[in-house]
Amino acid sequence: MMYSKILVPYDGSEESKKALEMAKTLLKQDETIELVILNVVTILTNPYYTAYGYFDDPLREEHLKAAKKALEEVGRSLKDLPNKTQTFVEEGNPALAIVDFVKENGVDLIVMGSRGLGGIKEMFLGSVSHYVVQKSPCPVFIMK
Repeated sequence: MMYSKILVPYDGSEESKKALEMAKTLLKQDETIELVILNVVTILTNPYYTAYGYFDDPLREEHLKAAKKALEEVGRSLKDLPNKTQTFVEEGNPALAIVDFVKENGVDLIVMGSRGLGGIKEMFLGSVSHYVVQKSPCPVFIMK
């Protein structure tokens, strides 16, 4: 089966870097395959800002800026590929955001690491990748 749009959820972890490399290998087979890189930022907003009606949480802005910068670097590393590539930053729960993104954007293959930068969550054997495998409407290629 040939794929037309591949999604790589990217958080900067070693396993997401491996997933990106695998996706690049797949892209080299056909330059019509589109690559989409998605970074999902989980931001625990400071209750002070929401309680007092402030919408500009400096911590939130800092996290979003860092995610965009990381994806700009990834984008530059993909410039040699003839394939169409796009990068997106979403906010929220990574597992839910990945599955929603796939459903809304016609992705037909996800290439992702088995674990990311989840800290304590990693005790649960990659809870994000587990959820995505269970709920994704398309095949999921897991990199270890």
